[in-house]
Amino acid sequence: MTSATATEIAAVVRAGTVRPVDVLSAQLERIAAIDSQVGAFQLLRADDALREAEALESRADLGELPLAGVPVAIKDVLAVRGTPTRVGSVATSDAAADHDHEIVRRLRGAGAIVVGKTRVPELCIWAWTDSAYGVTRSPWDLTRTAGGSSGGSAAAVAAGMVPIAHGSDGGGSIRIPAACCGLFGIKPGEGVVPGSETGSDWFGLSAHGPLATTVDDAATTLAVMANRRDLLVPMAVEAPLRVAVSTRVPFGKGTADSEYVAAVTRTAEVLTSLGHDVREVDPPYDRNLSMTAGARAIAGIAEAGDGLPRRKLEPRSRPYLRIGNVIRRGGWLRDEGRRRWQQATAAFFTDVDILVTPTLARLPVAAEDWWTRSFRRNVAAATFAPFTQPWNVAGYPAAAVPAGVHSAGLPLSVQLVAPTGGEPLLLAVARQLETAAPWPRHAPL
Repeated sequence: MTSATATEIAAVVRAGTVRPVDVLSAQLERIAAIDSQVGAFQLLRADDALREAEALESRADLGELPLAGVPVAIKDVLAVRGTPTRVGSVATSDAAADHDHEIVRRLRGAGAIVVGKTRVPELCIWAWTDSAYGVTRSPWDLTRTAGGSSGGSAAAVAAGMVPIAHGSDGGGSIRIPAACCGLFGIKPGEGVVPGSETGSDWFGLSAHGPLATTVDDAATTLAVMANRRDLLVPMAVEAPLRVAVSTRVPFGKGTADSEYVAAVTRTAEVLTSLGHDVREVDPPYDRNLSMTAGARAIAGIAEAGDGLPRRKLEPRSRPYLRIGNVIRRGGWLRDEGRRRWQQATAAFFTDVDILVTPTLARLPVAAEDWWTRSFRRNVAAATFAPFTQPWNVAGYPAAAVPAGVHSAGLPLSVQLVAPTGGEPLLLAVARQLETAAPWPRHAPL
């Protein structure tokens, strides 16, 4: 069952032809066989999960559960009853949570079995996943990062250790790992899925969503997370949609790798062949956008670090907390910049239904112990994924869609963006692309 989709697993479990415990046992064997190479999991809850899989069979509503018996991994930022939430840091508490976060509660309620929690970089700061707990690698190339900060979740799905996983995204942290690992990942718009229990959602930038190998699996998981049944039903796409295509880098004067640009061009050709009106149009990026995005993100990092002992934090993290606290105390965290960007993007989307950009600008960084290196070296490496953060500032839904394979052997990916409320449209267009240009569901590990 390790090659089955979540949709397939749920169907056979609901029908009673496969037992949830057999599904879970196969996934645990897969994890035991390969996670020592990949480093996806922060912790496993194998015994508890097996007991929960056994108990699932006796649920009276088993035949109605959308995720019946589906193993799921939770990014180590949410409370899962009986496990600590370390957020990638030895500075956090090792006390076990006495409850489930609302997202976890909804997933369990839909029949999913929580296998374990996946690794993140400390406080989810970086676009790659490593910490004192270990390095997470892309199953496509073990020398490259799986991305971040939901790198553990993406690696677990791409390697076939679980069919779906939870992620969170404050600047690209679902879409970047999805791109690094050849997955479909969607960041919903602001407020669609419940946020942090502590209120630390990077001042409105961060959202929770799914990573999956198929659009249908992601749609079902997002519907459960959001408690929205309308997302379960495929939306009819009425062609022609107005599609804007842009490969302009939002920040600075850099350009994207030619193969990532070519992936956007091929995607545009597919959309044109499907009858959509595809045009080259750049979003209204401006020079203040990077400052607006950076100030909110850094202040959010500092807020997440409130109360943690600084001496236990990684050296690369401490400057962000210092800068973030200056921003918070100095009154530099203002809403004007965000409002200007939201107004500009709202105007842009009056003539556009969907925007297509690259997800990454170049190949992911090496999978190494970046946590032992300086703040300056980490910041200098954080230039391979500039396309995602503007849409966190806007609060818009955005998704990463596989789009071929780079000559270096790593997946290519394009980003789809829609305005507020556009989750159904993103899923529908992504499903069209998946049908017209299918992608490999798992890495050739």
